Amino acid sequence: MAITRGRSRSRLTVAAILMVAVSFLVDACGGAGGGDGAKAGTATAPAAHFQVSSMLKPSGRALGVVDDKTPWQYGIVTAFAKEAGRAPDIREYYSSWGDDFDTEGNAFLWQHGQLPMMALVPSDTSLADIAKGKDDAYIRRLAGQIAAYDGPLALSFAGEMNGPWNSWGPQHTEPADFVASWKHVHDIFTARGVTNVIWVWTPHVVDSGTTAKLRPYYPGNAYVDWVGLIGYYGPIDGVAFSSLFTPTLRQIAGFSGKPVLIAETGVAQSNRKEAQIRDLFLGARKAGVIGLIWYDQRKNWPGSKQLMDWRISTSVGALAAFQVESARNSFGHSFKNG
Repeated sequence: MAITRGRSRSRLTVAAILMVAVSFLVDACGGAGGGDGAKAGTATAPAAHFQVSSMLKPSGRALGVVDDKTPWQYGIVTAFAKEAGRAPDIREYYSSWGDDFDTEGNAFLWQHGQLPMMALVPSDTSLADIAKGKDDAYIRRLAGQIAAYDGPLALSFAGEMNGPWNSWGPQHTEPADFVASWKHVHDIFTARGVTNVIWVWTPHVVDSGTTAKLRPYYPGNAYVDWVGLIGYYGPIDGVAFSSLFTPTLRQIAGFSGKPVLIAETGVAQSNRKEAQIRDLFLGARKAGVIGLIWYDQRKNWPGSKQLMDWRISTSVGALAAFQVESARNSFGHSFKNG
């Protein structure tokens, strides 16, 4: 879904600042080549202490919330918790390519029970340039900042890569450039000992607006931990789980066996909202997804000026349906305890 992402300079802890300084000195002394970040800095960059290995195959189903605010803007979490009847397990937010990682903000989320999920958006950056190593200094800095955070982070890079409305989508960028850039970023993180990232490959569901085949965009099982799907019950394609998500799930099953997270979804206000909320939770449970992240905002439908209301509180019936169906289908899993 096309969402306006604001740029914000994140706060850095002392540890993260020291990490940047070390990275700068390594680069200045020629210890890390501009185009070979995957081999650079393995001896100088301290590894993350947090290990996400135990989190990669969760036994329960998480319930999350997403919006375009920073981790410090915690109101979306408290409001969602009040309306949904429980606190979210995942808090997803957007960060623009070139922005520093908000170490303290993400630590705040994790300390309060939310797994942070960062959607890293390369709006003004060429994926081909990323793959060629032109932004390696930034990638190394970001890797160091995330490692210093010492908590888990779900990371979605260049999501909705099959969406033509994105500058990195079809008609703008070749699938091979997406795969090469993803692998390049991943390799640099690995080389620098980052062990606290869950890599989430996040396409939009295949529908009338996103007809591109997904297989050419897949970096491979060695580079992906979770598959994240983005899809909305809206005025065009989103009618039922069987037509909105199932065809894409079947396509992905042909080349990936990774756990599936519905990384962004919502149900637009209409006279069918209550029934569609029931359909969403039931369908997600039957499909065996590991979680569902709700976009609890009002937003124009992509490509139009039609304002859609995705909030769970648009009516008493919608709110009740969300509370009842999320509980009935066992959505609510603490990553801190499992």
